[in-house]
Amino acid sequence: MSLEGKLVSEINIKCDGDVFHETIMYKPHYMCNICPDKIQNVDIHKGDLGTIGSVRFWKFTHDGKEMVAKEVIEKIDEEKKLVKKKMIEGDMLEYYESFYLTIHVETKDENNLVTWILEYEKKNVHVPDPHTFMELCINITKDIESYHIK
Repeated sequence: MSLEGKLVSEINIKCDGDVFHETIMYKPHYMCNICPDKIQNVDIHKGDLGTIGSVRFWKFTHDGKEMVAKEVIEKIDEEKKLVKKKMIEGDMLEYYESFYLTIHVETKDENNLVTWILEYEKKNVHVPDPHTFMELCINITKDIESYHIK
């Protein structure tokens, strides 16, 4: 049984894909107001928003528990509206040796598709795949969408 895994989820959104991408990349602190039940705080620890190597510290609620995560942005493709982040500290790393999160927004006319990709390596075979974390990501997407189509 492999300890490495990958989960991919896609969700169509009705709000503008560029606005969604901008929120994720350059205004993550807005998410504390957009979905305060899920994200309580976002701080920049190093670098500038939306730059490779920048480090963000998150306080969030997952599976009913308050958690923290520190991430570093490893890849940005503005043309494709794609960002790849690596968790470098926090609660998730109690269960996973490595954890990467990629967010990609495709826009075509009025069709906007958000793709979330979780790549991970579990510490042992008893660690579950992060389906509930993916569910959190999808629910955050829905909250951002609702906020921007009001």
